[in-house]
Amino acid sequence: MSDNDEQSLDANQAADRRILWLVLLINLAQCLMGVAVGHWASSTAVIGAALDNLADASVYGVSLYAVGRAATIKVRAARLSGWLLIGLSVLLLAEVLRRFFGGEAPIGPAMMAMAAVNAGLNLVCLRLLKRHQGEDVNFKASSIFTSNDSLVNLAIVLSGALVLWLDSNLPDLILGVLVSAIAANGGREILAEAAEADEKAPPGTL
Repeated sequence: MSDNDEQSLDANQAADRRILWLVLLINLAQCLMGVAVGHWASSTAVIGAALDNLADASVYGVSLYAVGRAATIKVRAARLSGWLLIGLSVLLLAEVLRRFFGGEAPIGPAMMAMAAVNAGLNLVCLRLLKRHQGEDVNFKASSIFTSNDSLVNLAIVLSGALVLWLDSNLPDLILGVLVSAIAANGGREILAEAAEADEKAPPGTL
């Protein structure tokens, strides 16, 4: 590899690290805001979205570690990301069940406002992640996580409207189950991407 190629590779890796640091910090901020608003508004869905952001931040941290490392490290990091997301789905489902047996109706407007803020920040993250060029499995995992977040926030807006209309916590709990399913499916997709990357890798590199 020539000196120019090495410099180009180093520049690309530095750019990837900057992108991952930015989306990691954005998701940590979303998590802190979501937990605060979710507890205040008694919303399982908002708390679930906050936990999802925490899992996202963990995945971005894993992806950050994998930048510039060997293929075997990248695949293992992606697998860890997938299992983290599946673990989150189990924890969220447990929280839904706990609130099902005792909990007041959440505050619909607060749910909708938090979801709108998250949706805007998710768009920022997606734009940042799209700057990456290539087939890195960890960036694919990061994009899957952020796309899942966008779906969740749209659903929270709908759930908040239903809570206002019905004056019930049932829409919020149903959405909590759906968020859990979305998280589990996202984890499955990431594990599938990791398995595909494993199969494509040249013999002896993994």
